[in-house]
Amino acid sequence: MKVDFIDTTLRDGSQSLWALRMTTGMMASVAGDLDAAGFKAIEVPSNPIYFKKFVRDHREDPWAMLRLMAEKMPRTTKGCMIAATIFPFELRAPREVVKLFMQRAAGTGALQRAQLMSNTMNQRERDFPWFVPFLKGLGVKTAIAVCYQISPRHTDDYYARLTREVAAFEPDAIYLKDAGGLLTIDRVRTLIPAIQANAGGIAVELHSHCTTGLAPHFYLEAARLGVGTLHTAIPPLADGSGQPSLFATARNIRTLGGTAEIDDASLRGASAHLAAIARREGLPIGAPLEFDQGQFMHQVPGGVISNLRQQLHELRIADRLPEVLDEVIDVQRELGYPMMITPYSQFVVTQAAFNVALGERYKVITDEIIRFALGAFGTDSGYTHMDQALRDRIGALPRATEIGRALAALDGPTPTLAEVRAATGNASDDDETFLLKYIMKGDQDIAAMRAAGPYRRFERDAGGSVLGLLDALLKERRVASISVRRGDDQVTLRQ
Repeated sequence: MKVDFIDTTLRDGSQSLWALRMTTGMMASVAGDLDAAGFKAIEVPSNPIYFKKFVRDHREDPWAMLRLMAEKMPRTTKGCMIAATIFPFELRAPREVVKLFMQRAAGTGALQRAQLMSNTMNQRERDFPWFVPFLKGLGVKTAIAVCYQISPRHTDDYYARLTREVAAFEPDAIYLKDAGGLLTIDRVRTLIPAIQANAGGIAVELHSHCTTGLAPHFYLEAARLGVGTLHTAIPPLADGSGQPSLFATARNIRTLGGTAEIDDASLRGASAHLAAIARREGLPIGAPLEFDQGQFMHQVPGGVISNLRQQLHELRIADRLPEVLDEVIDVQRELGYPMMITPYSQFVVTQAAFNVALGERYKVITDEIIRFALGAFGTDSGYTHMDQALRDRIGALPRATEIGRALAALDGPTPTLAEVRAATGNASDDDETFLLKYIMKGDQDIAAMRAAGPYRRFERDAGGSVLGLLDALLKERRVASISVRRGDDQVTLRQ
């Protein structure tokens, strides 16, 4: 039993546990350690949805971040979850804009592996025939995800058929993506062999979350069954709603007599440094969760539930999270069991939150749910399995008529890149600026990002001393003064 590892710390770990609050400086402070450890690949946030977070909230240039990651991790393949869209809920992205983004991202050296999801949106039927060959032409490796869900229609036979369809695109890997952490050892024992038998010899990987507490256990069972690559993270961005800890997984593989192809001991310092950042910045530290049977009911994935908690907290209704999760169960069933992964999980959670907050179910129906009911996201979405009364109710809405006309218009000719540039008033911008303006829908946030100056650095304090901490803080341009107090004594240092 020989196992390689893909590191998710900088991308899925941050998304699942820190609501994408990991900044350029935080990543840069541990990138060298990750690169030297021997990972098969390292996830880097190179998807356009992460660009919005960097520009709007971090006030950092995502293009510069990607180039820095390529510079600091030259030896290891860098990858990210990618789709043939610019916006996660986009139905018909201008193909030439998508191509330009992928070209520029690959050109930074930080997008060398594209992780595509096969049974969400319309990608497999509509986009894979052109998108997968295009990525291969850029020299980007492809790993296609078979996304896991529990429902009456997501059987092992369903996954066997899906795997055969995915294998026809000849990706470099096929991975079972369990965004909700819903697998069990018993299901792994039937599902993994079904995928392997239909993968045509293509390598099979496993990606899951610790949301139910079971992932560290069924990772070992998957390895016994011949899964040669596991997706893990390093603490404090492991466990909880994130991926299993690299340290625990590697140790358990070796305990079983297997070989863990990673220098995990060299990453202890990086893990301690990230934990210190988490404590200093008030960020969560991942910890094993108690088994929660409710997770198998609502099925909300880790990356979504962390953001849901944050948003409910900002709305001052954090105490109503259990009500929202109960409502998610009903909404999911009524919609025909859409895959609880981006974007469907957001559709379901948002509608459930409206239902709870407004005190009346479907008093307000989001445009995304209307598009879903009209079949905009393809036959695999589940809309053909919807509750008929709800589907009829949505179809009778005046807004459904408007959206139906808009959907029909999308079947027209795809605009050229020049036409998109002209329509958005960005004809003279360089490619990276044009793409930022397209993603941000204007230049206000971009101007604020540039005015903010260089990214904040998080220097490593090898000795862990107070003097080392003071030295690091004094290098921060944003720190005007530092005060140290002990009892009645206080010392203040000013820049």
